[in-house]
Amino acid sequence: LHFFPFPCLSSVKNKAPAPIQITAEQLLREAWERKEVESTKAPKQKITDKNELREYRQGKRKDFEDRIRMNRTHLPLWVKYAKWEETQQEYDRSRSVYERALDVDYRSHTVWLNYAEMEMRHKFINHARNVWDRAVALLPRVAQLWYKYAFMEEMLGNFAGARNVFERWMKWAPDENAWMAFVRFELRHGSVGNARNIFERFIQSFPTIKAYTKYARFEERQRETGKAREIFERLSDELPEELVTADYYLAFAKFEERAREPERARAIYKYAIENTAKAEAQELHSAYSAFERQRGDRAGVEEAIYTKKRIEYEEMLAANPRNYNAWFDLARMEEANSTPEKIREVYERAIAHTPPPDEKRYWRRYIYLWINYATWEELEMGDLERARQVYRACLKSIPDKHKRFSFSKIWLLAANVEIRRHDVAEARKLLGQALGMAPKEKIFRGYINVELALGEMDRCRRIFAKWIETNPYSVTAWKEFAEMEASLGETSRARAVLELGVSQDELDLPELLWKTYIDFEIGEDNMDAARKLYDRLLEKTRHGKVYQSFAQFESTNGHVDKSRKIYRDGERALKSAITEASAGGDGDSEGLAIALKQERVNLLKAWKDLETNMGSEEGLVEVEKKMPRKVKRKRPLLDEHGNTAGWEEYYDYVFEEDDEAAPHLKLLQAAQSWKKAMSAQES
Repeated sequence: LHFFPFPCLSSVKNKAPAPIQITAEQLLREAWERKEVESTKAPKQKITDKNELREYRQGKRKDFEDRIRMNRTHLPLWVKYAKWEETQQEYDRSRSVYERALDVDYRSHTVWLNYAEMEMRHKFINHARNVWDRAVALLPRVAQLWYKYAFMEEMLGNFAGARNVFERWMKWAPDENAWMAFVRFELRHGSVGNARNIFERFIQSFPTIKAYTKYARFEERQRETGKAREIFERLSDELPEELVTADYYLAFAKFEERAREPERARAIYKYAIENTAKAEAQELHSAYSAFERQRGDRAGVEEAIYTKKRIEYEEMLAANPRNYNAWFDLARMEEANSTPEKIREVYERAIAHTPPPDEKRYWRRYIYLWINYATWEELEMGDLERARQVYRACLKSIPDKHKRFSFSKIWLLAANVEIRRHDVAEARKLLGQALGMAPKEKIFRGYINVELALGEMDRCRRIFAKWIETNPYSVTAWKEFAEMEASLGETSRARAVLELGVSQDELDLPELLWKTYIDFEIGEDNMDAARKLYDRLLEKTRHGKVYQSFAQFESTNGHVDKSRKIYRDGERALKSAITEASAGGDGDSEGLAIALKQERVNLLKAWKDLETNMGSEEGLVEVEKKMPRKVKRKRPLLDEHGNTAGWEEYYDYVFEEDDEAAPHLKLLQAAQSWKKAMSAQES
């Protein structure tokens, strides 16, 4: 639902304050006093004899059949019906329900899965095989069916049957995961030769570097170094040259390193660097450098290269100390090649060059220096205490004590470090300080997520209350508060939160909160409450989409007459609004009238769909009489001085009913013009 505010239908004549003022406190108190009492739940029924059991089953089946008759294509209802029959140990009836569901839509793999799992749960193995065979025959591209089928056969010890299932699957040329599952199956049962044959078929179906590399790794794990090397050599012969990329050479060289053949690896690196494009050779250069460092060769040359690169960065930073991209590159280079003391020195020098304190946009890049610094201390050095100190120093560096701007991510990252230090109290203290200094939506949400993970629901409620108190216009706060209560099963609390939310005078996205409230009541099967919410919403706005949604709600519940009445009311309201907007005479009123006409057309189309699918011939005739005709018209284009600069064409809708009211429209336009003239004279 997308609800938009509707313009006032009439202007206020008396703007003097009312003698009796109503406060928000009175509204809340009256809403609380007049709230509806929840109806008591039906008592539990205890079945004592076979007759009662038979009546219970008969009523339950009748309820399922009625619901299915109303919405035959709703497959979850079929599955629920079949599972209920299963709980009654009526397995034949459960099978019958599944078969009927498959007649409705055999392409739903969920139904097949539930059907087969029912048979497997009760050890009807042959029935389960029958279901799996039918499923994979009808839906051969659904991998989950094949996985489940092969897994069942393997668990039963029928390895030949499981292998047969995989062989049938491979004929459909599935993705790589299916082939790897087949290989793992063979390895689990010690059939290395079969696994090797499967890999041969795999690289024929998927002639890629990744496939050959997997095959080679398989042979390497089997301690067949010669065969693995042969596979890498076959790759360069069997694949086209354009497909042989740097990834192949890198994988081949890494293999030779693991095989303790450094000379072979060095030759591969050199050949790859010479025969690979520079854009793709960066990773090769890095790997080759790391390889040479490990083998102890050319250490001085490598150090000279890094020294040269370091000098280039220092020159860039000397020209512009706030070139944070250069600081990032230098820090990454030092992390890869220098000692911890040198890396800390680079980070400390970088964070010392703070941006100007006036603009937040200059700080957005700078702040990641602190984040990278703290992350390196925690992950690479394993020093949580230093990471904590880095985040605290970062928070202190924000100018004006976070009054001008702040960064939610810094507060949340600092709190997460405290949690990883097992100091929950300090994390709460820090997040509370964040809410006091920079009450942002991300901080509220992050604090709530922390308390949710800890299971502190009362604290979550207090944080939500603080969020709403800080920003009562935030629909997100009201919505997430209600969703949390609903997820906890606190229906009354969720309803109360939503009620308080929609009763606010101003909200940033009121249509979203109304939609959430209505969906909540529908989810609770409280259709009367949802209907009342629609009525209350129509008192606030007369938007066409509200009428359309209300009507669709009634038609979904089988109330076609009510739906038709809502469509009539909406069409009349939009017709009246179009008349008033057309009487304005200015450009804004004309644009509003065009938009309202489009809403009216959309409403009539939805009404027509209702009459076509669920209504009567009389209703369909009534709607078709109201349908407009589409015409092309022209209007002047005005420049910045109000002069006519040209003409543009646009499409308009002409309603036959409105033509009869044309004389009255002219009178209304004249009255509107007189009112504007009088207002101009008074001013």
